[in-house]
Amino acid sequence: MKIVAKKKLWKYLFWLGPFLITVGLTVGLVSEQWGLIPLVFLIAGIVISGLGIIWQSYQSNWWNRRSTQAGTNALVATLAILAILGLINFLGTRYHLRADLTEAQLFTLAPQSRELVKVLPQPVKVWVFDINQNPQDRELLENYQRQSSKFKYEYIDPQARPGLAEKFGVKDYGEVHLESGDKRQLVQTVNENERLSEIRLTSRLQQLTNSTTAEVYLLQGHGERQLSPGKDAISQAVQGLGEKNFTTSSLNLGETSKVPQDAAVVIVAGPKRGLFEGEVKALQDYLNRGGNLLLMIDPNTDPKLNSLLQEWGVRLDNRLAVDVSGESVVGLGPAAPLVTEYGQHPITKDFSNGNSFYPVARPLEITSVPGVQATPLLRTKPYPNSWAESDLQSEKLEFNADKDLKGPLTLGVALTRKQTPKSTSTPQASPTPSPLPSPSTQSKTSPTASPSPKTPQALPLPSPTTQSKASPTPPAPPAPAPAASSQTATESRLVVLGNSNFATDGLFQQQLNGDVFLNSVTWLSQQDEQPLSIRPKEPKNRRITLTTTQGNLLILSSLLVLPLIGFAIAVIIWWKRR
Repeated sequence: MKIVAKKKLWKYLFWLGPFLITVGLTVGLVSEQWGLIPLVFLIAGIVISGLGIIWQSYQSNWWNRRSTQAGTNALVATLAILAILGLINFLGTRYHLRADLTEAQLFTLAPQSRELVKVLPQPVKVWVFDINQNPQDRELLENYQRQSSKFKYEYIDPQARPGLAEKFGVKDYGEVHLESGDKRQLVQTVNENERLSEIRLTSRLQQLTNSTTAEVYLLQGHGERQLSPGKDAISQAVQGLGEKNFTTSSLNLGETSKVPQDAAVVIVAGPKRGLFEGEVKALQDYLNRGGNLLLMIDPNTDPKLNSLLQEWGVRLDNRLAVDVSGESVVGLGPAAPLVTEYGQHPITKDFSNGNSFYPVARPLEITSVPGVQATPLLRTKPYPNSWAESDLQSEKLEFNADKDLKGPLTLGVALTRKQTPKSTSTPQASPTPSPLPSPSTQSKTSPTASPSPKTPQALPLPSPTTQSKASPTPPAPPAPAPAASSQTATESRLVVLGNSNFATDGLFQQQLNGDVFLNSVTWLSQQDEQPLSIRPKEPKNRRITLTTTQGNLLILSSLLVLPLIGFAIAVIIWWKRR
């Protein structure tokens, strides 16, 4: 009787646990304060309930039952699966792993966009004033947002929030605005025919977050390409510079006789007449004080820049670059070389084997000069696809072994020069680049000769951030010790292209032509933290064009020949097994 009474007592104590838990929850929920009293009831109830369960299982030998063990195993397995699914869901929410299997990486941001978004100095938000959320635009914005927590976007109905629409000056559905701090800028207007552009968004993002501007001067007065829209103008190139936060101005050295001090880059685009000796001297002085110059020189012209180019080891070849490969592939004429081979340089590092073409171009010859590091940027295909044609009057372009030179031809080159002008030098003395012997300048290359094994070593160009470490310092000349400390190292940059047609309106937006121009100016400006130009991604055309005969043959083979072959094989197998 005592044992039975003890069991009933433990049974009553067990029910006391749930009662106390209920009291604690009721007090806490009613008072909305989880103070000491409800916590005491909850803890006491949980402890009593736990002791009751343990005692009950001990008395009934519950843990040793096969059903209990099977149920416990099932419960543990279920909890483990739930924990694994929860962990996978947490990792999937926090870390995004995507694979873009398209050949042109159509759904992946360009490296320039990723680099810019990852280093955003302050939060940026994109406002899309539209009631329809296009999946393609939203996916692009998601790609940006994955790169940085400082990038956000939001779709807004202008009718639902007229105050916000008025704040941004929204006039139509589909306007996309960019906001950072107190700065706002219109990106573009999207519609059914025009989707959100990565190129425009990254360009506006760069303008909004970059407070510094660089002044670019375009030389005028010698028949250069005009800056305003017109025939053979470069207005689209000038507009592209403005979108990359460059300020452009015309420059007439015949009037000023000196390049302005604030010039980050000077561009000479296709002069038809020669420069005066004083103008050439002004450009030389500009380079000697650490300036940056872009020369785009067409064939059949003599800009009188030989003395300047000779200092850098560049000679303009008077022949015409001929390339017959583009004529059969993309319909270009033989006088418009198609380039798919680019040098290892920041200007062309992301070009891969993309296309750019240069109608009526002249090759360049590069000679090693102490203190100058050169990297060929643009190379044509080897002979017999390309050569330098000397007979410019002939209507039929043919290779002449006596006068012409075999490809590959160099159509563009990027050069840098380290110099240490003395601060105490005579005012009339022109700063002369100190000799910097380097393995990169020990050989001579011809733009028309096939590259020898020494060519890659002859013209390397380290990245702008490490170039000062790449060039070995020459033995110091006999001089007093204080003189060395009074020198300040500067770097000049020069890009020479044997063509200016590629940057004219209409051709500027074709293939990689615009990227060659914009990347050259960006690199010359020595603003190495700025992203370079982004080329549009286009899907490869994989369609197969069949003639009527080929189409009929395909139908006949698929609907008649292949089924008859399968039927014949089946009959043969049946006959052998019979």
